[in-house]
Amino acid sequence: MKKIFLLLVLAISSSVFSQEELTEGVVTSKMTLSSENEQMKAQFAMIGDIMSTTYFKNQMSRSESDNPMSGKQTVIIDNDKKEMLMLMDNPMAGKMYMKQNIEPSEEDLEGTTITEGTETKKVLGYDCKQYFIETEKDGNKAKIEFFVTDKLTAVSQQTASFGDKIKGFPLYMKMDMTQMGMDMTMTYEVTEIKKESVADDKFDMTPPEGYTEAQAGMGGN
Repeated sequence: MKKIFLLLVLAISSSVFSQEELTEGVVTSKMTLSSENEQMKAQFAMIGDIMSTTYFKNQMSRSESDNPMSGKQTVIIDNDKKEMLMLMDNPMAGKMYMKQNIEPSEEDLEGTTITEGTETKKVLGYDCKQYFIETEKDGNKAKIEFFVTDKLTAVSQQTASFGDKIKGFPLYMKMDMTQMGMDMTMTYEVTEIKKESVADDKFDMTPPEGYTEAQAGMGGN
């Protein structure tokens, strides 16, 4: 269950190839955080929109983001091996990495309901299918709406922890959640999709020199 929250909070071309299946390319996305809580609202205002770049090739993906609060973050996923490498370069905590299996267990999915919706949404020319997710554990609640396309073979850090229960890559997501008694909303939307070649070394799962392993339990396993 902790893996699910980690992957969800982590937190993701001049021409669009509408409805063409892409196995390699680059996706740009924007994430916006909001809340009615004044303290959280002030923090989110300092962060602003979080832009992410995702490189993908077959069953490999690499997402990069940078914001003033958490610093630089890179997430590399090998969907064939069900492995994830997270690199965190935080101004306060320094450089850390975490490597874990992303195959969801029954325990991970305990308290989680996944339902296929009936609506569709067109994003950047792609027809997207709707999914709803509700999850609750240890006082943390989340309601999520996804719109996903099956035209991108990329694996998404937002949906990887749900295994094959969500089929496709999310181009839009809205998550309402409660943590420590405070409500917040996270909106994620893909703003650009480019078809281009991506170098294999983008997906190297070896932690770079200078990074130390994060303490066990930081993200759950």
